[in-house]
Amino acid sequence: MNGIDDLEFVGTGLNRPECVVSHESGCLFVSDWTGSGGVSAVRPDGSVKRILAQGRDHPLRPNGIALVPGPAFLLAHLGDEDGGVWRMDAEGNIAPAITEVDGTPMPPTNFVHRDRQGRIWATVSTRLKPRALGYRRNLGDGFVVLHDDRGTRVVADGLGFANECVVHPSGDTLYVNETFGRRTSAFAIGPDGNLGQRRTVAEYGEGTFPDGLTFDAEGGVWVTSIVSNRVIRVDADGRQETVLEDCEPGHLEWVEQAYRDNAMNRPHLDTMKSRRLRNISSLAFGGQDLRTAYLGCLLGDAIAHFQAPVAGYAPPHWDMDIGDLIR
Repeated sequence: MNGIDDLEFVGTGLNRPECVVSHESGCLFVSDWTGSGGVSAVRPDGSVKRILAQGRDHPLRPNGIALVPGPAFLLAHLGDEDGGVWRMDAEGNIAPAITEVDGTPMPPTNFVHRDRQGRIWATVSTRLKPRALGYRRNLGDGFVVLHDDRGTRVVADGLGFANECVVHPSGDTLYVNETFGRRTSAFAIGPDGNLGQRRTVAEYGEGTFPDGLTFDAEGGVWVTSIVSNRVIRVDADGRQETVLEDCEPGHLEWVEQAYRDNAMNRPHLDTMKSRRLRNISSLAFGGQDLRTAYLGCLLGDAIAHFQAPVAGYAPPHWDMDIGDLIR
């Protein structure tokens, strides 16, 4: 297990950097809830450039973000009442990408992913409002949306708080974290983009609430857990290894008891007792050799990072032309 004392940090003054995206230039992009909402670009020297949304009558609340050609971003809007996926360019101009599915407005939207074929995948964790009502171990009303040249549709439903979803490097399987279902699930992707039956990749025990999801170059799945500040690697055979952890046992038990009692609420995610990590929620491999693991978080103002024992798999946007995004 990596040592908490060995962690380093980059960036300063970030505002809810829940999702972190890396690029071969050494730049990181993180979700930003400042003002109208948008993205912060963290340059290799640690300096920060904010790109905030323009032209909306109420703020965007980006949770998951994706870097797409343009260059531009896709932002999963986690509003109190509304959601959807929005496109934002380098000047902050925004346009709707996905606002309805099956004729219904998108609920608050958790995550967005663009795969190598240009398809857009998005997750809605729960249909309940407020969303904290979905923090339940026996509830499954989360779903996955696919937007491609055939339109926009729900391709998986009944998930236990659907969180990050990423297409496997092979291109034939979609992986999804179910945070309060406490599992990582996978679905075969059909020729038409529709998904097959769910299979379980990993189930997690006490204190693990899977949120972030990515892959390494050896076929491993890397998962971040909110509350317990755990990073877990699941190998191709399903074996789990805890790579990093930073939590205070009493605080974790308080949250765990609420989970067992189906009583979890916002305070259980909005407070943190730990040494250095501030409720980690995503992971992106970066650096020249893709061995630096960067950690997005819910409650911190900087991005923690450490050296991973294996290299990450280069994401679809890794060598994308990012133009003026960091200038």
